[in-house]
Amino acid sequence: MEKQPNNPIHGKRLDAILKELVDYYGWEHLGHKVKIGCFRNNPSIGSSLTFLRRTNWAKSKVEALYIEMHRKNNAES
Repeated sequence: MEKQPNNPIHGKRLDAILKELVDYYGWEHLGHKVKIGCFRNNPSIGSSLTFLRRTNWAKSKVEALYIEMHRKNNAES
């Protein structure tokens, strides 16, 4: 596998990305950042992963938010 040091999602599983976002933002704030029902109504990792794996636009938004969070955290360091 080719290394991509500037790509924070390279080699990351979707479940790990989602868990980091939930730890960082919490479900309520995550639901405001990415407006999808599985983050706003009775959220869980399992139901969110099922939806994200089936819905490319939502997965793309979650990945973009993760990249934004990662860059923001690196800028603060």
